[in-house]
Amino acid sequence: MNLKVKNALISVSDKENLSLILKVLKKFNIKIISSGGTYKSIKKLGYKCTELSKYTGFEEMLDGRVKTLHPKIHAGILHDRQNKRHQREMLKQNFPAIDLIIVNFYPFQKIVLNSKNSKNIIENIDIGGPTMVRAAAKNFNNVTIVTNKHDYKSLIQELNINKGKTTLKFRELMSSKAFGLTAYYDAMIANWFNEKLKIDFPERKTIFGRKLHKLRYGENPHQQSSIYVNDYDDKRLSFKQLHGKELSYNNYNDMFASLDILKSLKKKFSTVIIKHANPCGVSENKDPLKSFKNAFSCDPVSAFGGIIACNFKINKKIAIEINKNFLEAILAVGFDKESLQILKKKKNLRIIDISNFKPKNLISVKLFDGSFLIQSKDSIIINEKKLRCVTKLKPSKKELSEVKFAYNICKHVKSNGIVLCNNFSTIGIGAGQPSRLDSCKIAVQKAKQFQLSKIKNSVAASDAFFPFTDGVQTLIRAGVKTIIQPGGSIRDQEVINAANKAKIKMLFTDVRHFNH
Repeated sequence: MNLKVKNALISVSDKENLSLILKVLKKFNIKIISSGGTYKSIKKLGYKCTELSKYTGFEEMLDGRVKTLHPKIHAGILHDRQNKRHQREMLKQNFPAIDLIIVNFYPFQKIVLNSKNSKNIIENIDIGGPTMVRAAAKNFNNVTIVTNKHDYKSLIQELNINKGKTTLKFRELMSSKAFGLTAYYDAMIANWFNEKLKIDFPERKTIFGRKLHKLRYGENPHQQSSIYVNDYDDKRLSFKQLHGKELSYNNYNDMFASLDILKSLKKKFSTVIIKHANPCGVSENKDPLKSFKNAFSCDPVSAFGGIIACNFKINKKIAIEINKNFLEAILAVGFDKESLQILKKKKNLRIIDISNFKPKNLISVKLFDGSFLIQSKDSIIINEKKLRCVTKLKPSKKELSEVKFAYNICKHVKSNGIVLCNNFSTIGIGAGQPSRLDSCKIAVQKAKQFQLSKIKNSVAASDAFFPFTDGVQTLIRAGVKTIIQPGGSIRDQEVINAANKAKIKMLFTDVRHFNH
């Protein structure tokens, strides 16, 4: 059913493109009601407008907290035009219908980003706007609600095509968007209160997100996908693409995995190579070029088509090395002019500047059908108070630093995970196997294939305990001299005995790092 728009109420914090709407409203003789800054803007643009307080006969009060919360406004929005009793009540009160609402809210999220003043933030929690929006959205059979300036073009087209009227299909679409906005807005406010009160697991949890891009497809071409931003600054991600093809679902997934590891590597120059969300090469070094080469040489076959992330600026020499290989994306803390010229020769290579990347989210979420799991991020690597050497031979200070590096990388590998390291670089990684023994075999096999000379005296890290001695024996036979693991198996003593017999060092952390 097409309905004529006779009266419109406009109340917007963002005045951009307002003149476009006013022009079409004037064309179809639609009367305008407004207040505050919006009223002044409309008058300044040269259009007729009735001030809200004159329309209701009630001056706004409480510093503007009460202005649109008035029966004449809400009855005008909410009454059912087809209900005769509603019509009689409206006629008795002499309340006109309000057919179009154009509203956006106080900039709560902008204030949160720029202020730590709780009083100022609370003052920017909009009440009247969301109340009007919900009322109009509920009554979409009779009222058009527009909450986004990007929908102005659609509204103008709708009014022009239908000669000042709107269709039910359009009103229902705008209603769905409106309820999406109010839910999003309320979720942000609830999230702010939870953060302020340090409530990590509230009784009711709403995860808010704004769609940034529709992606070409999901993990596979037959799946649909989009990326959303879950942040008060919801119009961008904290990294910037400088070149290359559009990022895919799998690209983002691998990038997030690489950034998780990279943020945990805070010393020296670090390089992380990711393939299918698993690290296949990680290195720390005083020389950024060596860091890159060491990470890549861990498993150059798996690195093919992978994601590389560096916590340093890319220069010409490193760019030349990068371009010798096929990669999906390179993430770095900036790129010098020469490196960009070299890297851009590969038109599809995605070049990502992570100079402004700052990790914020301290929870992880997994959705399944009608439920979801939330947990705090695994931010601990080793609890120094619980770390203990359980063998006769003890590690040196340098070896202790190395085992911590290995254990850190291991916590980012899909369980069951085994990581072999030498001189702060991975040399073999076994990931995602149901059997820990198989993960040990894969890590050793990878090391023998690409880093044979570095297996002797290497360090091995396991994300969980060894249930039997077979995994440990596999590592010992390969040349591993130090093993770090959580401990906690009923066969721990058997494992310790095997380590002592082989004259290797073993440390227990009491901290498990399952990563499913």
